Amino acid sequence: MIPHIDQLLTEIEQYTAQNKEQLEQFKSQYTGKKGVLQDLLDQIKNIPAEQRKEYGQQVNKIKEAAQEKLKALTEQLENLQAANVNKPHDLTLPVIPDGLGALHPLTQTTRRVIQIFERMGFNISDGPEIEDDWHNFTALNFPLNHPARDMQDTFFISKGSDNDMALRTHTSSVQVRVMEKMQPPMRTVSIGRVYRNEAISVRAHCLFHQVEGFYVAKNVSFKDLKDTLYHFVRELFGNETKIRFRPSFFPFTEPSAEMDISCHICGGKGCNVCKHSGWVEIGGCGMIDPNVMKNCNIDPEEYTGFAFGMGIERITMLRNQIKDIRLFTENDVRFLKQFS
Repeated sequence: MIPHIDQLLTEIEQYTAQNKEQLEQFKSQYTGKKGVLQDLLDQIKNIPAEQRKEYGQQVNKIKEAAQEKLKALTEQLENLQAANVNKPHDLTLPVIPDGLGALHPLTQTTRRVIQIFERMGFNISDGPEIEDDWHNFTALNFPLNHPARDMQDTFFISKGSDNDMALRTHTSSVQVRVMEKMQPPMRTVSIGRVYRNEAISVRAHCLFHQVEGFYVAKNVSFKDLKDTLYHFVRELFGNETKIRFRPSFFPFTEPSAEMDISCHICGGKGCNVCKHSGWVEIGGCGMIDPNVMKNCNIDPEEYTGFAFGMGIERITMLRNQIKDIRLFTENDVRFLKQFS
């Protein structure tokens, strides 16, 4: 009925498998969806009715032989693997040239930033990446018509409901959560991923990391803020780094400033990262707005505080002279190996 049945049975009986690949090859060739057995089953409809019983018996004979062989090969491989595990190592073999991995450059910078601020007495705080409108915007004194609330800047998860939910646009939301739960004095930094609906380019990305810090106590001044950031920059980039503050505006601080440092990539000569100015903005800062204090149930008449925020990617680019922010998320091994 099946002219080559004896040949098939002989092939199945004599098949050997020394590894998992050969075992999988056996399954594919004989018992798989496109294997010999399936082909024989598909041909039943073409067999005359009076011959189908005999044909089916032969197909079952091949099926049983294939299943028994598969079981035997599987047990054989399992026993072989167990024997190899218990086999003593040959110490005369050459060393396998495995290379050690390395921390991602962003992780290296994050750990260094934490180290510097912890030495200045700052605690480390964390918060959710999916935030409600109160913690991400309203408590931080963002007006209802502020551009940051627009869909062009924020990745909203739900909008138009009583409580909008979005991917946080800054780690300042952690500042609100800490101030709601604690009473001054308090000094903390938070580091994490933030998201903004921006065009990806050499200098900008829709996903990046930010360090946010604040200090609230009695008689905290702008000088305390400047001294803190001066110390941080010189610890991170070296004493030769130049620093400048420029007046700016942020809804949650007043007065506000942006902090620039001399470009470490071009040495002040001008490049695409510093926009050929010799200076690179690394963050914003200022005195915490009294409205933010009130929103967190802290008396602004009794306490004052400062806050600052910086991008980890921008800091890492300057520390390591990296000219394209997109390299951090491309997982190119050639790039990552440079930081081992």
